[in-house]
Amino acid sequence: MEPIKSIKTNVIRKRAGQHKRYATGFKYQQDPTFFGQIAEDLINEGEAELKQLGATDVTPSFRGIYFKAEKETFYRINYQTRLFSRILAPLTSFACNNTDTLYKQAKKIKWENLFKKKSTFAITSNVSDSEITHSQYAGLRLKDAIADYFRERTGKRPDVNTLDPDVMINLHIRKETADISIDASGGALHKRGYREESVTAPMQETIAAAIIRISGWDGTRPLYDPMCGSGTLLCEALMHQCHIPAGIFRQRFGFEILPDFNPDLWNQVKTEANAGIIPIAQGLIAGSDIAESSVTAARTNLMGLHNGGQVSVLNMDFRQIQALEDTIIVANPPYGIRMGKESDLKVFHRELGDFLKQRCKGSTAYIYFGDPQYVGHMGLKATWKRPLKAGGLDGRLVKYEMY
Repeated sequence: MEPIKSIKTNVIRKRAGQHKRYATGFKYQQDPTFFGQIAEDLINEGEAELKQLGATDVTPSFRGIYFKAEKETFYRINYQTRLFSRILAPLTSFACNNTDTLYKQAKKIKWENLFKKKSTFAITSNVSDSEITHSQYAGLRLKDAIADYFRERTGKRPDVNTLDPDVMINLHIRKETADISIDASGGALHKRGYREESVTAPMQETIAAAIIRISGWDGTRPLYDPMCGSGTLLCEALMHQCHIPAGIFRQRFGFEILPDFNPDLWNQVKTEANAGIIPIAQGLIAGSDIAESSVTAARTNLMGLHNGGQVSVLNMDFRQIQALEDTIIVANPPYGIRMGKESDLKVFHRELGDFLKQRCKGSTAYIYFGDPQYVGHMGLKATWKRPLKAGGLDGRLVKYEMY
């Protein structure tokens, strides 16, 4: 029989080993620092939003922002952020200047702590300022490492599913450092889930949310979009004013696969956020569009949201509107890929400028130009102009005050 002292010693060693395995787990477990991907032009707004949601040590970086968050705050940020495209939970970082090193280091990750039996996965990869020059090949080497890791241990490998994977992995290599992370959002956060119908070149939801935030609109004045398209600006204004969580329609988040996921805490975060939804007065938010198909799409998308029935959308050319006084006006006018001839676009923007100047006294307009060349055709003095790039567009957000 083994001596009692020896048994106690083995138990202590076993417990110490368990603690050591946890302490040397994934990077985000050792240090709860996460990374939010956001458009470069929205870094300041992103910092402010993270702090409002409870993040600490908020630090801007290349293509995003690092921040610290306890688990509850981490869940809340994923559920409620309106500006970020993805939230990443780091698994590991290492020096890497070739794809062989990437492969070897990636095989050291305990992938079985993230994958369930028959899980599918996908990889997004980005390489910059590195001796590794091909993002797609780097992603392929990471995929091979994961597949070989499972094949060597189980004889089987998980399948790749680029459309709807169970596990989304992000690879970022910059200079001599590789970061491998789990996409805690489980896909691009701009895909809110309310857009059931669309039109040509719709505005990205995160950009629309940014415009509403930058405008400073607080509900004390009505908000109107005179060329609303499928209603993205109206939907984001409604979600902002009613405190509707941006992720309310999301079926699952990537952080749910993490080994320390707490479903009870997650349900608590959702319940508290959903309880904060407030009503809105009829007519506070409204819009119109010249195209009947756009009006139908906007109404459909709004009706899927809480209080969407309080937002009116009319089938009307903005030139038919008699007046929009003492109003916050937001709009994304048609540009080249949405309208056609350049001469028509120049006339269109001149008429839009005349409309704002002549019929919108006391109002403030925030106009997003997908093509900044048309700013000069408005015939109005701008209060300010700022870059706002999105979806491959070198856009500008311009503020006009009509006294």
